[in-house]
Amino acid sequence: MKKTKLCLGLNSQFEKENKEQIALIKKAGFDAYFINWKPDLDVKELKTYGDELGMICQSMHAPFGKMADMWEEGEKAETATNELLRCVEDCFENQIPILVCHCFIGFGPENPNETGVKNFEKVVLKAKELGIKIAFENTEGESYLDTLMVAFEKYENVGFCWDTGHEMCYNHSKDLLAKYGSRLIGTHLNDNLGISSEEGVITYLDDLHLLPFDGIADWTGIVKRLNQWGFEDILTFELNTKSKPGRHENDVYDAMELEDYLAEVYKRACQVAEMKNNK
Repeated sequence: MKKTKLCLGLNSQFEKENKEQIALIKKAGFDAYFINWKPDLDVKELKTYGDELGMICQSMHAPFGKMADMWEEGEKAETATNELLRCVEDCFENQIPILVCHCFIGFGPENPNETGVKNFEKVVLKAKELGIKIAFENTEGESYLDTLMVAFEKYENVGFCWDTGHEMCYNHSKDLLAKYGSRLIGTHLNDNLGISSEEGVITYLDDLHLLPFDGIADWTGIVKRLNQWGFEDILTFELNTKSKPGRHENDVYDAMELEDYLAEVYKRACQVAEMKNNK
């Protein structure tokens, strides 16, 4: 049986330099990592180091703090668009095949519009020109994701990154693979406890990024859905060690030595892969 490749995202919460994280992630048993882009990040240095270790750079995650600006006009929108264009160029220059993008940030009334589509189109077209895939991720603001997935339905370089935890806490546990499974090009696998508000109000405080099996996610159902859509690519995990303000679910991870934590992460990742392979 072909070995399922496993990936873990680099994370500032790990409190180690990125190169050391890559080495520790490899030591734990993972095959791949992904990079979170920042303006001052030396992507070439990280990618070169990962290559030297025989690690796969599965993707780059674009910054998401300006994503609401993408749906506006003017200087803020131009700044946000240019930031994503820089990410695309860094992917191309460093042979990173996928750029993961959020579609929005924030809560409240949603207003997807043609202005936003046109701003994202600049990024999609540049990515197409350079041979880079754009993976739009499910987060808050589900209508923005819907709008972009429809707008770029015919673009072969545009697909879906499925975040299992976001589906539970931001998307009211809707089966988003039922919508986008045929366009699935990446995963952000993680667990959480769903929506804590009795009124069903979504909040970033519920986005815990727990290890698989530490929350209430249906992992049997998750692997079944991945198999239903024929996903056989790298299984990518995105996990946090620190708790959200006023929460304590991640405290046990934060108390662990990073090597011990990564060993546990790898064990859980292997469990998920084994479940998937046996379904």
